Amino acid sequence: MTDKELINDIKVGNLKPVYLLTGDENHYIDVVSDYIENNIVDPSLRDFDQTVLYGKDVAMADVIGNAKRFPVMSPVHVVLVKEAQDIDIKQWDAVANYLKQPVPQTMLVFCYRHKKLDKRTAAYKAIAKVGVVFEASKLYDNQVPTWIRNNVQSNGFVISEKAVMMLADYLGSDLAKVSNELSKLYPLIPNGGEITEQLVEQQVGISKDFNVFELQNAIGRRDPVMCNRIINYFAANPKKNPIQPILAVLYGYFLKIMYYHQLENKSDAAKVLGCPPSFVKDYAQAAANYSLGKLASCIGYLYEADLRSKGVRNSGNVTDGEILKEMIFKIIH
Repeated sequence: MTDKELINDIKVGNLKPVYLLTGDENHYIDVVSDYIENNIVDPSLRDFDQTVLYGKDVAMADVIGNAKRFPVMSPVHVVLVKEAQDIDIKQWDAVANYLKQPVPQTMLVFCYRHKKLDKRTAAYKAIAKVGVVFEASKLYDNQVPTWIRNNVQSNGFVISEKAVMMLADYLGSDLAKVSNELSKLYPLIPNGGEITEQLVEQQVGISKDFNVFELQNAIGRRDPVMCNRIINYFAANPKKNPIQPILAVLYGYFLKIMYYHQLENKSDAAKVLGCPPSFVKDYAQAAANYSLGKLASCIGYLYEADLRSKGVRNSGNVTDGEILKEMIFKIIH
């Protein structure tokens, strides 16, 4: 079941006595819980019939006590438990006991973020039996571009392929972060308008000519002049270009070149790499310039740079800019 399917199920009034929103992709958990919090109980009645609790502040006994209370003025009493993973697992047996005879007018919702509730527990089994377990799993990196396209389309806009790849590479698979950046872009264009790479550059904080995407392209071409220009810009503007996101993007880039190397059928490259077909030629060029052995060495250089930027094997006198310059020299030579 997707988040949209679950919300549609709730919209038509198919309410269950308990919901477990769990998993390591917080974005989907937030989407569903926000809908429940903002749409089930009328705003004028929420002081009476909606209770929001936080796992670190309550015991499960408090949660169950609230769940047993009947609504005062609304047809449904919503009990929303955020950060439910902070409640000691030993206390969750109380949920199984409550669900033997739940209050029909109560909608008990657990937001169990960052991980999944153990399926072997009595609580999980009871929730799955009488309620809904919604498991939100993180996307693979190559699935993020499709997610971005679908999100943009569902909001009534279009997006250029380069803008898609810039967002996916720069923001990674953290869908909450991606969704937040997209929500900043939508008000800036008319309905049906296009999100272009220029708009992404302006609003997401990516320099037009000196950014990590241009750097990876220059690395792929083994272009020392352009690499040095971009790295010098990064070194001169360290606050706008912190080293950690740069290393993360380059790590993903080298992995994709490795994947390309090992593809038996190169016609599958766009699907495997999660990029438009027009981008495949860039990975093909990079694969021609970097053997698998060299790519393994490059990932080692990234690891070394990461450690040095965190003070390991670094006397403290070497700046992040200098670490990047040395790393890039090793990569392209």
